[in-house]
Amino acid sequence: MVTATLERTELVGRGFCSEMYAWGKGRVLKLFHGWAARDRADHEFAVTQATHDAGLPVPAAYDLIEVDGRWGIVFERINGVSLLEYIQRRPWNVLGAIRQLAELHAQIHRCPAPAWLPTLRERITAAIEDSDSRESLKQAARSDLAYLAEGTALCHGDFHPGNVMLTRRGPVVVDWDSASRGDPIGDVAYTALLMRIAYLPPWSPSYMHVLFEYMRPVIRGSYVHQYLRFHEGTRSQVDAWRTPLAVARRSWRPPTSRT
Repeated sequence: MVTATLERTELVGRGFCSEMYAWGKGRVLKLFHGWAARDRADHEFAVTQATHDAGLPVPAAYDLIEVDGRWGIVFERINGVSLLEYIQRRPWNVLGAIRQLAELHAQIHRCPAPAWLPTLRERITAAIEDSDSRESLKQAARSDLAYLAEGTALCHGDFHPGNVMLTRRGPVVVDWDSASRGDPIGDVAYTALLMRIAYLPPWSPSYMHVLFEYMRPVIRGSYVHQYLRFHEGTRSQVDAWRTPLAVARRSWRPPTSRT
């Protein structure tokens, strides 16, 4: 573990949970914010190293460091555009891009998860309890979750076009801080949920916001259909995760500093 400073460091990206800085030749620093930053950094560092060693297309993770009192990870710098950016530049290729996304997701799910990862059901259960949903909805979510498969596959936990980078060596999957082990269909159901409810970033062209709202059902349906061509499962199994995930997602809040 190394302690460093951000002095004269270039900010190259920003998200809800972290910021990205240039960090020497061919490397970037993902610096987390929020009171749980150390736990998130530890988890993503370990998962990224494990998945990289398993041969999956992920960045190399070099070091876990503390910078100006915040925790972060030094990663290999990935040069390319996200699959989301690609779709926005070539919206006529959206269904081909969704097919690529589904095939990549199935590839991830064929990789056994490290035994030390938390289970997908544990993550969803904790999120249900932390949700601001009514107790009746929480109970319905608990009941449905109890009948869903456990599974031992590697689950990304936040798989969407913005977390897939297109590079000269092929697609690379980033942002593994929500990874778990469990039923891959649950991971697919979460991606399908994002396609149904998520909004495009504000920097997206205005025509893409209109197109996305119009195309949501087609995009979601195509993604599930394509995934089930590459991996066993059924649409009814995907739909069975809807209530637990819909309740669990209401626990998400932007990270803040502990006071």
